Amino acid sequence: MSLTRRQVTSAAFAAVPLGVVAAGPAQAGARRPRTLFIAGDSTAAQKYSDAAPETGWGMALPFFLHKDRPVANHAVNGRSSKSFVDEGRLDAVLAAIRPGDLLLVQFAHNDEKTTDPARYTEPWTTYQDYLRMYVDGARAKGARPVLVTPVERRRFDAEGNAVPTHGEYPAAMRALAEAERVALLDVQALSLALWQRLGVEETKTYFNWTETEQDNTHFNPPGAIAVARLVVGELLRTRVLGPRDVVRLHDEIPTSWITWPAPLA
Repeated sequence: MSLTRRQVTSAAFAAVPLGVVAAGPAQAGARRPRTLFIAGDSTAAQKYSDAAPETGWGMALPFFLHKDRPVANHAVNGRSSKSFVDEGRLDAVLAAIRPGDLLLVQFAHNDEKTTDPARYTEPWTTYQDYLRMYVDGARAKGARPVLVTPVERRRFDAEGNAVPTHGEYPAAMRALAEAERVALLDVQALSLALWQRLGVEETKTYFNWTETEQDNTHFNPPGAIAVARLVVGELLRTRVLGPRDVVRLHDEIPTSWITWPAPLA
């Protein structure tokens, strides 16, 4: 894919929200903080009080991490791997990231929108091409890229089997991770298996189902906590993080720990 160089104006940068930085309430240590940056879509993003109880899994990630592993959540509603780059948001992440930091990259939900040329990517060509920009950009800054397959939606067939919804995108990301020797967190496979174990009715208590909305894509606090637990478990499995970086992985996390700040002005 040939991409023209984007000139990002100061006004465009002003429209890019700063990552919400948070750290779990763990005991302080002597290690230098290594920040986990998140580039992604609404399933991971910070939510505000006007959207409650909708919760991105990035909001729950700090509960499982040592205080010296803070989170900078740059995920934004509605973005694809393409639009995140085109809007200058990857540039903003790379301007802030430091050597030794991690960049977690999760996209596909909006890359799948074939009728929207601003967001659509094709799994085996443009999707992989854009993902390489995150990988190469992080490495150029001395940071470590980590690819995260897209968390699954809540969808079941008539027999009650959890159904995958992301087509070829997870396979394309897995292939790219192998080719580029990038750590891969297979959250798509793990979340699909989790929804299968929970079943048709219990999964409703993990998604943003309210009296006025039946949302099978976005999470409520229990769902966000469950997915964040999967992410951290994969960070351990792939040895991106070590046991000393992780706290409470097998503990019950109170949903009251989730808070929604006032909307940005």
